[in-house]
Amino acid sequence: MKNLKSRCKKAVGLALIIGVSIAVGMAIQRYARSSDTEHRHESSAAAEAVAAVAEVWTCSMHPQIRLPGKGKCPICAMDLILLDEGSDSNGEREISVSEYAAGLMELETSPVIRKFVAAEVRMVGKVDFDETRVSYISAWIPGRLDRLFIDYTGIPVRKGDHMAEIYSPDLLTAQEELLQAVKLSSSLQTSESEIIRRTALTTVTAARAKLRLWGFTAEQIATIEKRGTPGDHMTIYSPGEGIVIHKNAQEGMYVETGTRIYTIADLSKVWIQLDAYESDLNLIRYGGVVEFTTETYPGKTFEGTISFIDPIINSATRTAKVRVIVENPTLKLKPGMFVRAIARPMVAQDGRVMNSGLAGKWISPMHPEVVKDGPGSCDVCGMPLVTAESLGYVAEGNQNAPLLIPVTAAMKTGKRAVAYVEIPDQEKPTYEGREIQVGVRLGNFYVVKSGLDEGERVVTRGAFKLDAELQIRAKPSMMSPPAEDHSGHDMSVDAEQKLESLDIPMEFSMQLGGVVDAYFEIHKQLAGDAPALAKVAAATMQEKLAQVNMALLAGDAHMLWMKHLKNLNSALGQLAKEDKIGQQRELFYLLSQQLVNSVKMFPIQQPVYQAFCPMAFNDAGAIWLQKSEEILNPYFGDMMLHCGEVQEIIGASDNKQEHSHE
Repeated sequence: MKNLKSRCKKAVGLALIIGVSIAVGMAIQRYARSSDTEHRHESSAAAEAVAAVAEVWTCSMHPQIRLPGKGKCPICAMDLILLDEGSDSNGEREISVSEYAAGLMELETSPVIRKFVAAEVRMVGKVDFDETRVSYISAWIPGRLDRLFIDYTGIPVRKGDHMAEIYSPDLLTAQEELLQAVKLSSSLQTSESEIIRRTALTTVTAARAKLRLWGFTAEQIATIEKRGTPGDHMTIYSPGEGIVIHKNAQEGMYVETGTRIYTIADLSKVWIQLDAYESDLNLIRYGGVVEFTTETYPGKTFEGTISFIDPIINSATRTAKVRVIVENPTLKLKPGMFVRAIARPMVAQDGRVMNSGLAGKWISPMHPEVVKDGPGSCDVCGMPLVTAESLGYVAEGNQNAPLLIPVTAAMKTGKRAVAYVEIPDQEKPTYEGREIQVGVRLGNFYVVKSGLDEGERVVTRGAFKLDAELQIRAKPSMMSPPAEDHSGHDMSVDAEQKLESLDIPMEFSMQLGGVVDAYFEIHKQLAGDAPALAKVAAATMQEKLAQVNMALLAGDAHMLWMKHLKNLNSALGQLAKEDKIGQQRELFYLLSQQLVNSVKMFPIQQPVYQAFCPMAFNDAGAIWLQKSEEILNPYFGDMMLHCGEVQEIIGASDNKQEHSHE
């Protein structure tokens, strides 16, 4: 019995050991299978995460968009860009992108260079008479005009041509005095007294001088003496050459001493009176050369010299008169002709003007055509000559060439200017946003005052995309903070930064034209003192603006329109809610400023007229757009409906300045 119990206990123990072993083995197998499955899941998830990171695409304007492949932004329809979320150890104003991303952004760079570049100052004006060559034929004695030999204006005359015949009783007395003096002198020639003979000759000389002062020529006086009898008529001769531009008297008219009979202008030399904008005056110098063309002689270029710059600015047009003197031997240039002129001053460092032809020269301060190698006097007026440097020119060779960047490299935001600079010798394309100070614009270049060094490379295409990439990476935009006016309206888009390379589709231009038409309705209601209707018109313009399909634009044009759209909506949103006409007019001014910039950068199909009222907002002045030339002032309404003038035609080629000054 004991042996049986012992054997049973041994069997049960062995069974327990075997069962535990089997259970442990099965548990180990399950754990192994589970671990392998989890490992495979983790590896797959990691691979998918890596793939997802490598293929995340976003919008430069809407960084919240994250898509796994190429395409269009669902908000603005802009091309998506590849998101580079790698580690970024750059500074706050630096950004690195992959070679692939740089290619998608279509980034282009240009070096900062030093070279002399001629500015282009464009002006318009008209041909005028040279005031120093205008002469008058007047009556030297009182009498009656019995004959006018020149019957109408426009007749060319030469020096010595007879012009008029005048009758005067005073002529008889003066001629008789001469004849009596001549007879007396002749009879006293044999006198033994030298005093008597000299006195008689003095009387003759005085009588001749009296007639000469009355306009008689030496030949006329000799004829009177030879004839021996006085006459009651005298002929008036032309004192010089020119064109009769005014006939101031008629035959049979009684005149007094000094009465003007004819006005004669010598047109062999004329003046060109030009209007220069005050922003260009710092580039214009006395003695500078100006080229100009006329409508009468297309393709022919004339040249003249600046002889005067008006020291006073016209407060209405913000221009100053610039006088150019021009030789006109063939009389092709006629007073009243409209001209388009351009001055090309050579600009040195710091925006100063250099003229190699005047370097070290001495100039007449009254006659710029008189230029000499050394000091002396003017051959025309006798005034002492002055140095070219005293007239604002920089001596040649003493100044370095200015530092220049392409216009497209500078992103101007009000008073600030920003450029992106390529950092060399980096593993990936790296760029630094830098605030710079620019000076005058010279054609396609800006003069750099500070912030850049020669040889650095600046981004000339795609800078807006780099700035957007900064914002995507939660870095501050170089365009911030935006400049604001007194009402808080965002004015970050600078009207001067017009990208000439923008490709604007016809359909987009037509849609924007519909927005402008809605704007004209606001203008009409404000000019008609109708605030309720102006509010409705503003809401209509909002609807038209929302219908503009921004997907029609691509690249820089798309990004630039986004900024314009923001500003337009900002002004319109307030205007559509405002009931008081005073506040409406202030908001309308802000809207007009932005819309002017928009139609200049995104041309529409029809021309529009930019008008200006100098009295608006307490003489601060304000602009607006209208669809015709007739002035309808939206800032004063019926109080001064026609106050203002058309400054510019936008959308009509070559009409801008011509219309301003004709």
